[in-house]
Amino acid sequence: MAHSTIDRRFSVAPMLDWTDQHCRFFLRQITKHSLLYTEMVTTGALIYGKGDYLAFNEEEHPVALQLGGCDPSDMARCSEMAQARGYDEVNINVGCPSDRVKNGAFGACLMAQPEVVADCVKAMQAAVDIPVTVKCRIGIDDMDEYEGFARFVDIVADAGCDTFIVHARKAWLQGLSPKENREIPPLNYPRVYQLKETHSGLNISINGGVKTLDDTLEHLGKVDGVMMGREAYSNPYLLSSVDKVVFGDEAQAKTRSEIVHIMQQYIERQTDEWFKPWHVARHMLGLFQGQAGGRIWRRYLSQNGTGKERDPNLLMNALEQVEQAQANAKAFNDSRVVE
Repeated sequence: MAHSTIDRRFSVAPMLDWTDQHCRFFLRQITKHSLLYTEMVTTGALIYGKGDYLAFNEEEHPVALQLGGCDPSDMARCSEMAQARGYDEVNINVGCPSDRVKNGAFGACLMAQPEVVADCVKAMQAAVDIPVTVKCRIGIDDMDEYEGFARFVDIVADAGCDTFIVHARKAWLQGLSPKENREIPPLNYPRVYQLKETHSGLNISINGGVKTLDDTLEHLGKVDGVMMGREAYSNPYLLSSVDKVVFGDEAQAKTRSEIVHIMQQYIERQTDEWFKPWHVARHMLGLFQGQAGGRIWRRYLSQNGTGKERDPNLLMNALEQVEQAQANAKAFNDSRVVE
């Protein structure tokens, strides 16, 4: 059963090729309360594809499906599929600038067609009871960052959408690659703050360039929620403080070692014949970032997880190497204290 209320103060962004179900299960071991998003799934994949693009682990809640498409009936049909599977939210992608997205007439190019997005929102909300939300940019190409952005939000909000996650950069669909669009257009946080000031009744989350919990708390003074992307993926244990700092949960976070043991058990319960431990381990490369043994962990997983041979004990073997490195580092530091 989908959760009826979602605390949107902190979420982890939908990231193509990254936030699959294995990644989300891993992140859920680090943070209980953060809202997790799937990779973007297109309506075409859901309606016509042969794979199970809606698979997720029950432990992932709260979890939102990010949907790519522009046909209201298809979007409504896929929303019904998502609700039936137990997703807590369906999010419309109006922010991705990749060529695949442009050619499919969805993603950031839809910012120039707010009426299309509004029609999708109406159709989806008529079909499901779970929240329908929109993730967008502050503009595209030569669109005015204030007037064009505000017009887009007004039209989509009038259709019934009350929650917007805004990447505080423009997307340049001409001339910049998807990677460049995540880095080159300047961040304009005040534009998102202004949206919240002028649309106080909407739930507004900010996304783009958020790297620390200090950044998060600063943004939360101006908007309702913060979405973190690449930093949460490359340095995942950063999320271990989110439940306490953002959500006020004083429960003790799991240690890195405890998380590794849980993920080992997760690997052991996989039944897909195509599954490899690397499918899980690749999301865990940054778990020991900044720690003694962090490089050893990353190197061991990369060297021993990517070959043809499947090592069922990949994580435990890597952890043993890390613990040895940490013991050596501690012994070295203790000896210096004695001296």
